[in-house]
Amino acid sequence: MSQPAASASGAPVLEVRDLVTTFDTDAGRLTAVDGVSFTVHRGRTLGLVGESGCGKSTLVRLLARLLDASDGRIVFEGTDLAALPAATFARRPERAWVQMVFQDPTDSLNPRFTARDTIREPCTLLAGMGRKEADARVDEVATQVGLPLALLSRFPHQLSGGQKARVGIARALAPRPRLLILDEPTAALDVSVQAVVLQLLDTLRRDLGLTTLFVSHDLNVVRLLTDRVAVMYLGRVVEVGDSASVFAHAAHPYTRALLSAIPGHGPRIRLVGEVASPIDPPPQVCRFASRCPAVHDRCSREAPALAGAPGAPGAPGAGGAGALGAPAAHLAACHVARWGGAEPAAPAVAD
Repeated sequence: MSQPAASASGAPVLEVRDLVTTFDTDAGRLTAVDGVSFTVHRGRTLGLVGESGCGKSTLVRLLARLLDASDGRIVFEGTDLAALPAATFARRPERAWVQMVFQDPTDSLNPRFTARDTIREPCTLLAGMGRKEADARVDEVATQVGLPLALLSRFPHQLSGGQKARVGIARALAPRPRLLILDEPTAALDVSVQAVVLQLLDTLRRDLGLTTLFVSHDLNVVRLLTDRVAVMYLGRVVEVGDSASVFAHAAHPYTRALLSAIPGHGPRIRLVGEVASPIDPPPQVCRFASRCPAVHDRCSREAPALAGAPGAPGAPGAGGAGALGAPAAHLAACHVARWGGAEPAAPAVAD
């Protein structure tokens, strides 16, 4: 039965606060995720976008508790998951709360497990179901994702790409997770199959009232399937807001450049300059300054913060009425917007 869309009022299901992850390298300390904060409410979908290397995959691994954070909190329904070591998280009951649909359906399936084995395993290990109850749940979720029951006895090499994708989705749904992470779930599929799987995911999230985090490079898909969108650049979230508002009125120069790549979304903005190094980045410098078409002198001395973040304009304690998580207060503010002055027009370059 279809469930009504959940309201975004009340406490969020997921609240990420000042999340940081660094890795020690021979060249210095690499900052992969740097002070990321956002919220996701029940029954809503947050899209996560940004170019390759911006930290999306690392952030997803942190949220799924496959990787430990260096600092910050991942508060899920009142429980700080970041305080639970990733090495032991797989054996905790909280493991069933957060499930993931992986990017490559072939590599993420055990070649020695049948489709039924794959879907049944989280039912027994995470949801504590007996064999009979687990098999009934397998049949139920396979039907939900459109996977014929006759295929459940097959091994991955006997399934098509679309069928393997459905097995991966069914496996993630089997223990009835409270948050579903979709990590570019159609990237490894043929174009003809991608649309079918995306339509399936959209139907499932509406019918089941799923709370989802959707990671994708396809901005058109993000616009259609998400309620809110977060834009990442070099480990930081530079803009968060309602999807319709961000796509129609992007506040950050980087977001505008990304959106210009969508056909029919205005003239193409090509970014020039070198990408800043994530190795020991100076915290006071804007990460996007080296490529920003609207760079301000102050950008090299003080990095802008999200409006509504603690200490930022519009934030609690900063003399404003905004709050972190309020849609209108969650847009990024570049220096030109915050400190006045006319913003220079971004260079538009036709393809």
